[in-house]
Amino acid sequence: MRKEVTVAFYPCCFETETWSYEVDRAAINARLESQGEELAGLGVRLRIVDDNSRTIEVRGYGDLLNSIRLRSPADGISNLCLGHIIGPSRDCDLIEDIRRGINRVAFAPEMIRPEDENLRVCHNCGCGC
Repeated sequence: MRKEVTVAFYPCCFETETWSYEVDRAAINARLESQGEELAGLGVRLRIVDDNSRTIEVRGYGDLLNSIRLRSPADGISNLCLGHIIGPSRDCDLIEDIRRGINRVAFAPEMIRPEDENLRVCHNCGCGC
């Protein structure tokens, strides 16, 4: 393998009763397994980890994206949140957004804004931000 991309999931704490999102981790894991097989044929190893070092307070879709981090040390990506990597989500489809983020890190890391650019992006998810 030439490259390794890690997807890290932080635990989430949903902080509001007015907004929620059903996270189907089994469906996410199944999609990641399939994507990992596809990427392996292209020289990219996909690792999935649960990182319990912090809990993310989720008040909207943007926070949910912040709970998922992508890492690719070979590309200088140490621990960027998914929202930073993909920007606005088209449809607030978590599985699709994870897929997009992984592919961007694997094949176009130069398209990712530098870490020190703290982006605030509205995903139009109805959270009220």
